[in-house]
Amino acid sequence: MPCTISVTAPSYAVTPLTFSCSKSTPIYHTSNFVTKQNRKPLLTVTKSMNSNRVVKVKATVSIEKETPETERPDTFLRGNDDGVASSVRFRFEKMIREAQDTVCNAIEIADGGGKFKEDVWSRPGGGGGISRVLQDGAVWEKAGVNVSVVYGQMPPDAYRAAKGAASNDQKPGPIPFFAAGISSVLHPKNPFAPTLHFNYRYFETDAPKDAPGAPRQWWFGGGTDLTPAYIFEDDVKHFHSVQKKACDKFDPTFYPRFKKWCDDYFYIKHRDERRGLGGIFFDDLNDYDQEMLLSFATECANSVIPAYIPIIEKRKDLPFTDHQKAWQQLRRGRYVEFNLVYDRGTTFGLKTGGRIESILVSLPLTARWEYDHKPEVGSEEWKLLDACINPKEWI
Repeated sequence: MPCTISVTAPSYAVTPLTFSCSKSTPIYHTSNFVTKQNRKPLLTVTKSMNSNRVVKVKATVSIEKETPETERPDTFLRGNDDGVASSVRFRFEKMIREAQDTVCNAIEIADGGGKFKEDVWSRPGGGGGISRVLQDGAVWEKAGVNVSVVYGQMPPDAYRAAKGAASNDQKPGPIPFFAAGISSVLHPKNPFAPTLHFNYRYFETDAPKDAPGAPRQWWFGGGTDLTPAYIFEDDVKHFHSVQKKACDKFDPTFYPRFKKWCDDYFYIKHRDERRGLGGIFFDDLNDYDQEMLLSFATECANSVIPAYIPIIEKRKDLPFTDHQKAWQQLRRGRYVEFNLVYDRGTTFGLKTGGRIESILVSLPLTARWEYDHKPEVGSEEWKLLDACINPKEWI
């Protein structure tokens, strides 16, 4: 009787292969993504079989890996109208690359010594990215600022990771997609200096192969949020005021709506607490004019430095104790838990076979977990935890 062997791996498609074998046989998938020069065995059948026994193997197409590049291209776009200066794709890429330069420059100046290491990479199927990381600086233990512009075919589980509940009615099958974004997490050394995260992205899908003629879908997402270990109310109010100012330029309902969205999104369910003290967050946003949302995302990205650097300048050199450093490490543990368990961006990157170093750059160099740790009621640590459990209106 025939036997079936399944290979499980991230894939764009599942292709049944039928063959007969009587000895150990390397199996190769001859897809467009695997060339004769670089092909690798997906599996090896080691059990001796009679020639009249048929083995059915479900082999998967491995998602292509990034290719290191020595120079930054002017654009990662190619083909059709993607490189036309008037297209939303082109202008969004231009915006995030300018934001990356601006943020990295401001971080290096504030650090006073650390420099970003840059890796440029491309994807054979379409697009690429620029990853920049500063480690063990004078101010920042780890600072990552990445941009990516990728497109190609996306497996259904990655589409669901990108769209969440909105994708439940999506038919199975590879889906043409485009995704561009800037993502950054900045972890300072000083426990009185807060961690900052920001991410702004633009996403498109074309009609899947089994639904020709379906209209292209697009949406914007992103946000900026603050994660301190200790509360300085003036700092938090300043940070939220800058977010509100950016939102109010476009719609007075944006800040209260996106502030609540942020509090709800960065929620660690198994801890019943938020990751930090919030900011703004939005996703799957396409119910406004596309040009307006592009301008809004640009304004938010340009607001990162004025919202964050003044806080760093006030706190980066404050003296601290071992106890305060240990508390910062515990809060970083919460950061790790959220990013690996709940964050949709991390999930999407892992399920699309993204560059792993770029996906996990958000994690700090060091973190701490203590069994059943509870801060003393009324302490500064307790005040931070209380604000994470019970979100506050800061302005």
